[in-house]
Amino acid sequence: MTLAKHIDLTTACDITPDGGDYETVRRVIEMLTLEYRDQPQLETIADKLGQSPTQLQKTFTRWAGLSPKAFLQAVTLDHAKRLLGNEGLPLLETALELGLSGPGRLHDLFVTHEAMSPGEWKAKGAGLVIRYGFQPSPFGQALVMVTDRGLAGLGFCDVGEEPACYADMAGRWPMAQFVEDQTAIQPYVQRIFDPTCWQAEQPLRVVLIGSDFQVRVWQNLLTIPLGKAVTYSDIAQKIGQPTASRAVGAAVGRNPISFVVPCHRALGKSGALTGYHWGLTRKRAMLGWEAGKVR
Repeated sequence: MTLAKHIDLTTACDITPDGGDYETVRRVIEMLTLEYRDQPQLETIADKLGQSPTQLQKTFTRWAGLSPKAFLQAVTLDHAKRLLGNEGLPLLETALELGLSGPGRLHDLFVTHEAMSPGEWKAKGAGLVIRYGFQPSPFGQALVMVTDRGLAGLGFCDVGEEPACYADMAGRWPMAQFVEDQTAIQPYVQRIFDPTCWQAEQPLRVVLIGSDFQVRVWQNLLTIPLGKAVTYSDIAQKIGQPTASRAVGAAVGRNPISFVVPCHRALGKSGALTGYHWGLTRKRAMLGWEAGKVR
């Protein structure tokens, strides 16, 4: 099935950054990551982006919940390697050490989940109807996929990359029937990205479609609190397979419900951010956005 040419980008409640905020923030994160050793000043960054320092500060702070300087301190690779790798501190404690205020709450989405049976997974989605649609999000275009049992897929891309993103996600369950349906995904969109909708009494239901090993890894990812991070070897230990760090990394990379099942909180052994299926810049954006939410 091909991706429909028209993509409805409207939502019942606009929960996306204003205007081109995501592109601005994406470029700031990229710049801070590449030039972190130089500790670039706000004025320097604003000049490169053709914006005023005041406006850039407001835009970034409104989006992430903390300033560009605090974001740089909290999530740059240099600090992640030193504090997370050598000293074993989780991201939240790293943020605290760097002068950020403490957490207002721990784990976030109050997700409830179930896994499809091994037989259903081996059938590659045969008999499964997956309804999907693209919506703008704090991390670019979000491809939301749902079944009658819950959220089954969440991927990300930049504007113009929607067909490739759809092909990537749909290819995971090649025998399923895919139906573009903006109405079906609407109840999930705001619940995923709006923290005011993260309520324990109304848990977000997700359905995990993968091998037994993959599902065990994904279930473990759901136990990582907002603002913290673990290594692949930590996960391998927790699922009872301490020598399977590489296989864990592969399973993390195949997580079909990004952000909700927080694979972005999994790090390499050294504390390095390592790869991310939807791009390292997006992974840094997610970590920084979450750091702002636990202040």
